[in-house]
Amino acid sequence: MSFNTIYFMLMLVRMAPALPLIFLLMIHGVSSADWGVSYSPSHICALKDSSVIMRCTYTYPTGHQIKNMFWTKDTVKMGEEYPDLSEDPEYSQRLQYLGDKQQNCTIRLSHVTLKDSHEYYFRFITDKSDGKWTGKPGVTLSVTDLQVESPERVTEGDSVRLTCKSSCTLTDRATFIWYRNSQPLTERRDRNNELLLQSVRREDAGRYSCAVHGHNHTSPAVELNVMYPPKNVSVLINGSGEIVSGDLVTLNCSSDSNPPALNFSWFKGGTFVGSGRIYSISEISSDDSGEYKCRSINEHGEKYSDAVTLNVMYPPRNVSVLITGSGEIVSGDSVTLICSSDSNPPALNFSWFKGRTFVGSGRIFSISKISSDDSGEYKCKSRNKHGEKYSDAVTLNIMYPPRNVSVLISGSGETVSGDSVTLICSSDSNPPALNFRWFKENESSAVGSGQSFSALQSGRFYCQAHNQHGSQRSDAVTVTVHHGAGRNVIVIAATSGGLFIIIIIIIILLIIKKRRSVKSEELTLEELFDLKDDTYQDLEVKSMTSNLYETVTISDPNEYTFTALDPKPMTSHLYDTVTISDPNEYTFTALDPKPMTSHLYNTLTISDSNEDTYTALELKSTTSDLYDTLTTVHPRAPEDSCRTLDPQSFSKHENPSINRKMLQ
Repeated sequence: MSFNTIYFMLMLVRMAPALPLIFLLMIHGVSSADWGVSYSPSHICALKDSSVIMRCTYTYPTGHQIKNMFWTKDTVKMGEEYPDLSEDPEYSQRLQYLGDKQQNCTIRLSHVTLKDSHEYYFRFITDKSDGKWTGKPGVTLSVTDLQVESPERVTEGDSVRLTCKSSCTLTDRATFIWYRNSQPLTERRDRNNELLLQSVRREDAGRYSCAVHGHNHTSPAVELNVMYPPKNVSVLINGSGEIVSGDLVTLNCSSDSNPPALNFSWFKGGTFVGSGRIYSISEISSDDSGEYKCRSINEHGEKYSDAVTLNVMYPPRNVSVLITGSGEIVSGDSVTLICSSDSNPPALNFSWFKGRTFVGSGRIFSISKISSDDSGEYKCKSRNKHGEKYSDAVTLNIMYPPRNVSVLISGSGETVSGDSVTLICSSDSNPPALNFRWFKENESSAVGSGQSFSALQSGRFYCQAHNQHGSQRSDAVTVTVHHGAGRNVIVIAATSGGLFIIIIIIIILLIIKKRRSVKSEELTLEELFDLKDDTYQDLEVKSMTSNLYETVTISDPNEYTFTALDPKPMTSHLYDTVTISDPNEYTFTALDPKPMTSHLYNTLTISDSNEDTYTALELKSTTSDLYDTLTTVHPRAPEDSCRTLDPQSFSKHENPSINRKMLQ
């Protein structure tokens, strides 16, 4: 009400004194209308720990002066004074008066707490006794905190809505800020108090909280639990370095899943081999080499790990030798042997052996122009850093044509007219020669076939041996048929080398005969032998499987002719015959040796040509003696003993037949 209006009313009162009671009543009502307090707004919703401004204006009648003014809360009983909040320890440090003593009564309350939720009043007192006023109803302050509302668990791929809630609607227009694991989600700032996560991922899991921009208060964090099937499934091989056969190996399966996977399966290739988070292999072997993977399962799904490879190291095994080519190996061929083995790491060191003799190195062993000398058992040795092993032996069986072909002469000592000499062809070949042909020198046509051949006439004969790889002929041997005086017909056969030896023996015999003629010791044939009484018994033979000679006999005592020793039949004889060319000249024909590598006797000598005494045959050294002594049954005198045949030891050799005709 303006001053002019009041003045006008007073003037009317003065002009109408008859109406005093009615006037006074009108003045009280007006005066009541002069007292008042207004709040804007009357309801405030504030965040915990924020600052609140309570805006306020007041009026009082003219003529009053303000003596005291303050903010209070709660009502009091009649007669009690209202408490001044500025003097309350809980408010004194946080309450700030922003008004004046005219009309403004605004205050600021800082760091509000939930306990600050009350109705607050402004009260002022003037200098008049009745000048007291409290602005009721007051301003209502509601203090709230923030709470995040979220589902307890969600599944990956779902849409999730999180709400930042308060107990009242904030008075100020708020901008909400969201945090995950205390880190602000700047891209999620919004005036809306909701956070929408579309197609939630496992990365969205965490502790969420919210706040209002410009305020320090942050809501308690709420856990967002995102469920998802196993991811990042992997296999860890225990230990480090290479895995060697015999080691213990452990595989661990790990995965990221929510809830954690409790079901694990193991596979080698596509084959199930075990279950559980840990898979162990004790004494691992090369058979365990391969790719392994695990499968992790929870209630939301399953996933396989990437494969890991177990590369098990082991020494060589299954070592073998491969012979290149196929079929038989023929002398002159080139042969290659290849050594193969199973090992890890692969063997790089190979050695070759023939029997026990080292012959080469390298995985491949080659023999160019192979010969029969290369026949035998071969094996290879394979080695790596973990060990070594030999292969089984393989046999090289070299085929070759006949070689060292020779002719052996077989037959009894004395051959009479009409008999034949048997020639035997021998050879060295692989496979053994089965085809033999006989030829007479200077004749183109074969005279016989087979390994043996009977010669009925004199001449030089040779054989030719054949197999599928070739042929070779022998040297020629000479077969001579002699028609002697009387009833005996003697055949002499010798090789060219044998004839040369015969000539040497004859020369030696003549020299010895001359030497013995000058010796003082003389023995006559009559003193040495008594043909009527002294019959030679068998030669005393050492114990052998069979006796070599059966008897020594005298054909005719009157003619003093000794019959040859009768040898038992044997495969071959060392000497065919000993003959006397002319009994009147006492000349001995040379022994006819068969062709052999060596001869049993070196020489046949005559001690004294006049006494016709024979010196012992000089035997070459051999393993055992065939005969110990040659004795007489009736020796005439101590000196009437034959000189002992003293052969040196030998094994399974024949003593030549002796046919001597004594002088009459």
